[in-house]
Amino acid sequence: MQKYSILWADDEIDLLKPHILFLESKGYKVTPVISGADALDQCDHNDFDIVFLDENMPGMTGLETLSYIKSTHPSLPVVMITKSEEEEIMEGAIGAKIADYLIKPLNPNQILLSVKKILDNRRLVSEHTNQSYQQDFRNISMAFSEHMDYEEWVEVYKKLVYWELEIENTEDKSMAEVLEMQKAEASKNFTKFIADYYKDWLNDPESKKPMLSHQLMKKKVFPQLKENDPLFFIVIDNLRYDQWEILEPVISQYFNIKEKETYFSILPTTTAYARNAIFSGMLPSEMEKHHPDLWVGEDTDDGKNNHEEDFLKRQIQRNRLNIKSSYHKIIHVNQGKHLLDNFNNLMNNDLNVIVYNFVDMLSHARTDLEMIRELAPDEAAYRSITKSWFEHSPLLDALKKISEKKCRTIITTDHGTVRVKRPFKIVGDKNTNTNLRYKQGKNLGYDGQDVFVAKKPEEMFLPKVNVSTSYVFAVEDYFFAYPNNYNYYVNFYKDTFQHGGVSLEEMIIPIIYLTPKGG
Repeated sequence: MQKYSILWADDEIDLLKPHILFLESKGYKVTPVISGADALDQCDHNDFDIVFLDENMPGMTGLETLSYIKSTHPSLPVVMITKSEEEEIMEGAIGAKIADYLIKPLNPNQILLSVKKILDNRRLVSEHTNQSYQQDFRNISMAFSEHMDYEEWVEVYKKLVYWELEIENTEDKSMAEVLEMQKAEASKNFTKFIADYYKDWLNDPESKKPMLSHQLMKKKVFPQLKENDPLFFIVIDNLRYDQWEILEPVISQYFNIKEKETYFSILPTTTAYARNAIFSGMLPSEMEKHHPDLWVGEDTDDGKNNHEEDFLKRQIQRNRLNIKSSYHKIIHVNQGKHLLDNFNNLMNNDLNVIVYNFVDMLSHARTDLEMIRELAPDEAAYRSITKSWFEHSPLLDALKKISEKKCRTIITTDHGTVRVKRPFKIVGDKNTNTNLRYKQGKNLGYDGQDVFVAKKPEEMFLPKVNVSTSYVFAVEDYFFAYPNNYNYYVNFYKDTFQHGGVSLEEMIIPIIYLTPKGG
């Protein structure tokens, strides 16, 4: 065990000799002093890992000493010790960012627990996390050998996300490589699962199936509408389940998490298909058939998501809902601020739909801008930059206002993203779409089985530009690359976050129902 150094300031330090001897027997080095002034002098000339500080000392009080220590050694943990249980003293100490608060009379184990909690916390958490994951590793691996349904796949994915976040927060990341291998195994098996069942979900009314994009509003949003009680439906583009997990602690300061569920994005897992399916309540070929004036196919260069509001209005009419609704798409910060400035107008609506495109822009920016590539070189950094954006975004300000107004809120996304690592060669003509995770066209050429193919797009409710149109989806962590200029293409896109294909991250996505705190 590392030998930690403790400074203990108390004007009755002689009475604490048994406690000091106990700590020294456990391997800690303790320096005793009898005043706040002595404590400051020691801090200026020696290095300590933790300070025990008596609150009620003559001369410089414990709180005064604490203030000086924090001004000169802000990262040094301080434990306040007092005979008093006065709330004012506790609040003063907590406000000054103490590490712990102990009340006399002390007992040795109480002191030892405080020291371990502060100094050995990360090591103990690391050891416990790694041991716990090792125990769960076998359970997860065994599940792959069994016949899993979609609900079991959701649970496996949630477990993998949980362990990824837990291991990320440990000092000893020895299990991180093992987890990566298990995630790769999960991804391969999930591809087989989708290949076996996705078409049944769309075509067989009797099949056991998850909720899909086109069912989201009818099943989860419309039933929550209440008269004179505005409902906010917020779609954060590209928000993966792991990203939701790191945003949840921030949001839970203002909302109660009433329900945390998942649903499956349709294929292709892109904004043009999945988000339009949400707002239209239809699958892509149905949109093309019933709304030819709104549907924009792959054979045109027009924007694919310029008609979301119209799709939404028609779905509301089709469901015979007599409601007042609003739709806002936020792409730039100024649009988010404008929404905030006019927030009170939203309170007159039954349903307020807000689409936030920032996470989508972040993922594409990471592909295109070298600085963003350096800021988000891996999954952990990508989550971190997402959280940093959210904490300083107009979206969080909007959520605070929604909470203040005691309004219910549903947060979801249209699809996730996957970090791509392995290129897959494919050949298409000049009309083939440019997405890295799926290709739509005629006479697509490729070798190998590591793709999911829709030779008959109509079976997956996908539009056909011509008779020989097919769709090919990248799976696991592959991305499509053309043979021309292959090495440049691969180096440019490897380790970027993409969407459109088949993966746990792209398809299993969160939908969260929030109620305001105190509402």
